[in-house]
Amino acid sequence: MRPDEYPWEPPLAGTESEHLLGTLTRLRTTFRWKADGLDDAGLVHRIPSSTLTLGGLLKHLAADEDSMFTTKLTGEPIGEPWESLWPSGAEYHAFTLDPTGHSPDELYALWDGAVARSDARIAAALERGGLDQATALNDGEGHHASLRRLLLDLIEEYGRHTGHADLLREALDGRVGEDPPAGWRPVSGRSPIR
Repeated sequence: MRPDEYPWEPPLAGTESEHLLGTLTRLRTTFRWKADGLDDAGLVHRIPSSTLTLGGLLKHLAADEDSMFTTKLTGEPIGEPWESLWPSGAEYHAFTLDPTGHSPDELYALWDGAVARSDARIAAALERGGLDQATALNDGEGHHASLRRLLLDLIEEYGRHTGHADLLREALDGRVGEDPPAGWRPVSGRSPIR
């Protein structure tokens, strides 16, 4: 397997940070492949037993990226575009993020932008103090989550929702597979996955 054909693959042997970031990249890439190249109808397509859509998952995971590496990492407000999308004072609820009212380009841009911001924030955090550093996320009793915990939480989130995306995409047009094919690149949006 040539690295230029599968740039999303984690290293076979690397540091803990390289493995965590590589695993996150592989899950993000697989999710993006499952959600890529869809029009309005494809992004709101549902299976009968669920209200989940690929467009809703794009928006949900974008919000999770920004929440994880802004609010939970530093304690700062989540910022735009989310503050304009949520009613004033409303609490964020993951699956109330309805994709309708957003064009495909807007949904892909929400996710692409959030991943790029997260990558920059993660890199800056690692420069400041590594995986063991305390983050703003705490239990209210003075115990703070580490950066490692935030990365693992986001890996878990992508693992869950990439499984949902597998089912939604297969039901939509039959796209199946564990990983994107060699050399895959997004056709929609301006994804940081290149």
